Amino acid sequence: MIASLQGILTFKSAGHITVEVNGIGYRVFIPLSTFYDLADEGSSVSLNIFTAVREDAIHLYGFRTPGEKKLFELLLSVNGIGPRLAINLLSGIASADFIRAVFTEDRQTLTKIPGVGKKMADRIILELRDRVIKLAPEQTREEVKEESSLDAIREDALSALVNLGYKKSFARTVVDKIVDGSLQPWSLEELLKEALKHLS
Repeated sequence: MIASLQGILTFKSAGHITVEVNGIGYRVFIPLSTFYDLADEGSSVSLNIFTAVREDAIHLYGFRTPGEKKLFELLLSVNGIGPRLAINLLSGIASADFIRAVFTEDRQTLTKIPGVGKKMADRIILELRDRVIKLAPEQTREEVKEESSLDAIREDALSALVNLGYKKSFARTVVDKIVDGSLQPWSLEELLKEALKHLS
């Protein structure tokens, strides 16, 4: 099982590269994020490798960072996603943006990735939501926590307004307008007071 490769980059394309190690050329499939990070042909290259073994072939998939390889492996754990589709997914969105989209259940962002429809986006969120955040940088983790906290406050405020007799669609419009139109952090009490001002 090949876990890493270090050699000379003898061929480079958007879909795959060839790395020569001790006179042997290895074809390695790569995402676009890795392609853009590579130097010119003839230079040395070091890659984290995932080895996919099938009955009729052995394919190598290469990544510049261990984190990207781990994300690739997580994608393979999702029902219906194989190595080729996982590479396409990583090519269609930055790793940090993918992690954020999955954790915040941003289906709109996920369905913009080529090959991902609504059902696939739902499956990715269901199976990976609680696992991808461990791969995020600390700053991204904090940002996601803040966004998740604000979303929870938004939903609690909406629920309280509905219990007070306001129409849900109208109350949601008001709450969304207040939250999205301000950069300040909201507590539930402050958001409710502000919403009631708009609704009165």
